[in-house]
Amino acid sequence: MTKIVIVGGGSFAWGPLFIRDIMLIPELSDVHIVLHDIDPDALDLVYAVGTKAIGAGRSTITLEKTEDLDAALQAADFVILTITTGGLEAMRHDLEIPARYGIVQAVGDTVGPGGLARGLRNIPVVVEIARRMEAICPDAWLLNYTNPMSTLTRAVSRETNIKVIGLCHEWIGVRGKLASAFEVAADEIQATIAGINHLPWLLQLKVRGEDGMPRLQQLAADILATRGSALGYKDDDAWSTIDRGMVKARLFQIYGGMPVAGDRHLAEFFPFFLTEATGFGKEFGLELTDIEERYQWRADDRDRLTEILTEDFDLSPLLAEDSGEAANKIIAALVTNRSYHGIMNLPNQGQIANLPPGSVVETLGIVDATGARGISAGPLPVGMHAVVSRHVSNQELIVEAALLGKRSLAFQALMNDPMICLEPNDAELMLGEMLSANKLFLPRFFNNR
Repeated sequence: MTKIVIVGGGSFAWGPLFIRDIMLIPELSDVHIVLHDIDPDALDLVYAVGTKAIGAGRSTITLEKTEDLDAALQAADFVILTITTGGLEAMRHDLEIPARYGIVQAVGDTVGPGGLARGLRNIPVVVEIARRMEAICPDAWLLNYTNPMSTLTRAVSRETNIKVIGLCHEWIGVRGKLASAFEVAADEIQATIAGINHLPWLLQLKVRGEDGMPRLQQLAADILATRGSALGYKDDDAWSTIDRGMVKARLFQIYGGMPVAGDRHLAEFFPFFLTEATGFGKEFGLELTDIEERYQWRADDRDRLTEILTEDFDLSPLLAEDSGEAANKIIAALVTNRSYHGIMNLPNQGQIANLPPGSVVETLGIVDATGARGISAGPLPVGMHAVVSRHVSNQELIVEAALLGKRSLAFQALMNDPMICLEPNDAELMLGEMLSANKLFLPRFFNNR
């Protein structure tokens, strides 16, 4: 029997999604899923919803819950990781402290001061989980959904022998939008993609076997001319996660390749989109995601799960809908003779010729019963390489800073980030505030000056 452990299984968004997706694959009908979380109330709710879903779907999958990580990992074959050390209150500091220094972030979970703080919190925790896997289930695969994706996946691959794949749905969503705009099916779009998480570049595009770059060039112009209505958005759509495509389109015009991630992530790699002159992104269709909105999302997710548990709630429509995430397909590929082809984050073994070996890169890849391997995309063009390589180097520095608890390294990583335009004394004050706000989760930094 295949055993799948979901660490962070009390996530209202991810826990039920993974259970449902696994149920949709017939070859996984006999798996045992273990939900692990340190929040017992959230764990109980997701377990109850999962139990109801399995019953409603007449599935033979079995489900278990536990707050004990070591117990969860016993005989595990796959570990899906979706955690956030410190939760939303820690993330509040990631956004609100930099904002007082004039640094505005659209998301704050990958780069910039927010991405740094989140990495410093998560890296030691994730590496420790991987080390527990080495001791308890050394042959298991770790499927990482936790941000900052590249940095965490690099920390695990650098510090342990655990087989790790970083997974993100940004290209899946962008491909769907392109398919709609070009009026083709998603599988009629083929691409060459190379970069890092939340900054993967589309280098080549084929639509129904023909060169799609001229069509993409025209689409980029249309997106900018219509403020995203070319992708189906209306002027009064203003929720913060909307992706009008204007950032992608402008970057395509500048670099000759389109970054295929959400605009609000991309803007943080190119902070000229988030200045006072652009209305902090509004000129490019960006809305900032604040913590209060995130709390509302969580409350809405909890309410949705609570509603599912009501006696007369019909689960059948939800059970028939695949999320599009890759975890279930990758697991099926590794335990059967299937082959999965999709976007993934893996240590660089030549996928991107001009980035360092071992650095975690995002490209298309193949997973089958023999393992996971990235598909070569060649070298990044010089302009794109100049942007990406800076972050690859900084990710290494962030991993080192997190594991050693060295403020000097964290300060270097902060000053290397393009979002930081502060005088060094002010930047150091900001870092000190962020570390102090996260003191509970960063003991290394206060025991090792």
